[in-house]
Amino acid sequence: MNDTLQKAIDSLLINDIYLRSTESSLSEEFEPKYDTSIGHLEVQFRHVVTHWSVLALEQEGEDPVSLFRVFVDLGVRWLEPGTDGGNGDERRIKARIEATMIAEYRMSEDPGKESLKEFALRNASYHIWPYWREYLMGQCLRMNLPKVILPAVQFAQNRATE
Repeated sequence: MNDTLQKAIDSLLINDIYLRSTESSLSEEFEPKYDTSIGHLEVQFRHVVTHWSVLALEQEGEDPVSLFRVFVDLGVRWLEPGTDGGNGDERRIKARIEATMIAEYRMSEDPGKESLKEFALRNASYHIWPYWREYLMGQCLRMNLPKVILPAVQFAQNRATE
């Protein structure tokens, strides 16, 4: 582990994990409870740390508190089988479950921008992941979709930072 990341780990204490937004839908003609093709649908996943911020909270009569918040976009979608011909994904989305979750940490001190960035990209997903797994499993059951059993841990797949 590098010193930059360790500096953030030493400065941050997990405060909360929560759902910021969510959206789930089935395509108009898709009835997963009765559709015999459901076992043949392709499942795609999304897991991206989109951004992070420091929030300063001040309340009268109390010491100011600094919070570090990491926003992670997560999702699963079910696509009809077939190939896209190499021109992008032209297949119809049959169902999707998406969410933005936030990991919130109390800062004992400011470890610096690079340390926070490293932590957001490499550690926050460890804290969010169990909550996403539980939420996704519950939504699948509520929507009559097949269970999606996610691995115990997964790293975010960020293509760009900040």
